[in-house]
Amino acid sequence: MMIPLTCKTGLQLYFLLLLVGQTDGKVTALARLKAPVDKPFTLMCTVSRERGEFLRQVRWLDDQNQTLLSYQPGNRDSVSGQQHVELALSAKDTSAIIIRRVGFRDEGCYTCIFDLNPSGSKQGQTCLTVDAEVTSERNKTAVSGKKASLSCSFGLPEKVQQILWKHTPAQGESTEVASVAKRSDPMIEPSYQGRVWLSALLSHSQLTIQPVAIEDEGCYTCLYETHSEGTKSSMVCLSTYVLPKPQVSYKTTSPGVIEANCTCVSRPPAEIVWNVETDNRTMGPPVTMQHRQDDGTTLVISILTVKSGLLKDVSVKCLVHHKGLESPIAVSMNTKIGTALTILISVTTIAALLVMSLCFCLWKCFLRKEDD
Repeated sequence: MMIPLTCKTGLQLYFLLLLVGQTDGKVTALARLKAPVDKPFTLMCTVSRERGEFLRQVRWLDDQNQTLLSYQPGNRDSVSGQQHVELALSAKDTSAIIIRRVGFRDEGCYTCIFDLNPSGSKQGQTCLTVDAEVTSERNKTAVSGKKASLSCSFGLPEKVQQILWKHTPAQGESTEVASVAKRSDPMIEPSYQGRVWLSALLSHSQLTIQPVAIEDEGCYTCLYETHSEGTKSSMVCLSTYVLPKPQVSYKTTSPGVIEANCTCVSRPPAEIVWNVETDNRTMGPPVTMQHRQDDGTTLVISILTVKSGLLKDVSVKCLVHHKGLESPIAVSMNTKIGTALTILISVTTIAALLVMSLCFCLWKCFLRKEDD
């Protein structure tokens, strides 16, 4: 099967062959090429024929001098070769083949041979280097006290000598966290031991932190040291959340006036909203204050002033919104809840006393029957 090249790609490759090529006899080919892993890639050769020469056959050999593909120009039925390569349509006196999906084993030198009549065979060579980039998530969030997993991937684990993870906080210098070398166990730096783990895989490296602390926030760089391509790296930045645990309280500030307070500590700062149903007995909008704590969290205080009868008549709730929450936390502060609880305790106590009295009476009756 012959696969057509796009016009733009074909022209680029053709002019590169003419300008940067390596010539062996009358065959021109690029001396070195770099191909991205897991992508299709085209190899190309061009022959210069003399007048009267006839191109009988074209052969491509791999790094082991095994036939990769062969064909007779103009005869599609003559194409034969290995399954991972295809013949591409190309200009006259040019041969182009496509490696369907480049892998590590495709790295090496390829020979293109043009069998000409009557002069014989002419050949050229092009060497292919397989390349890959390190990929990772760009941003990651984690809840303080929970687990966070950061990962990087590299498509050519066969080339990896070592993987090194570094942590760079918002303020301060980078520090090494963990590393793993080829055919070795992962190494964790002493300051991270006990709560950091690193996978032993070279293709997909995963750094796990548990429990996550606020000081773990920052950017993490995974560096892949390869034996032929140098060091390749990628970065993923971690944001650490501290979830809010709101508390509500209220006090009487003057006759008929109650000051309601809703407070919470979180990171980043939470947003507090009051829900007072559809009642107009609030005495102005709530007042919100923020105080940054030494540990990086923020204390948010929201104060709402209401008329004293409001808490007995309608539902008053403090709603806390935070980036780390799927839905806001609602905390009710109605005095009706306290009254209901008091009634429930009273009823339960009376019922318990009645049961105990009944049991005592039955016991006395039982003893009297025994005496008789």
